[in-house]
Amino acid sequence: MAATIPSLRTTSEAYGFLGLGGLHLTPRGRAVVLALAALVSAIFGLAGTQAMASAPPEPLEVRAHTVAPGETLWQLARGLTTAGEDVRDVVAEVKAINGMRTSDVEAGQVVLLPAE
Repeated sequence: MAATIPSLRTTSEAYGFLGLGGLHLTPRGRAVVLALAALVSAIFGLAGTQAMASAPPEPLEVRAHTVAPGETLWQLARGLTTAGEDVRDVVAEVKAINGMRTSDVEAGQVVLLPAE
């Protein structure tokens, strides 16, 4: 009668990838690994950001305009655009100058427009 010899597993099969076969993290171990990953991410994230002072923006000459009944911000911006300039950019600039969230204006409202 022939005896069977169990196959011998190689070391890479017995211990898995990098010899870590059978390794299981406990909840505490997972928390430690997560905390270390967050710490490393924060260090690399903060290292890439540096506050740098920039030159103050150039002063912009403006003129006050009182909105007439039926007048819109888009009409005002269209009158300010130069050849090749997009009206949307001028509307955004006027909104930024006046601290406006929307493009809505009312009759009698005073808005600042770039003087040219």
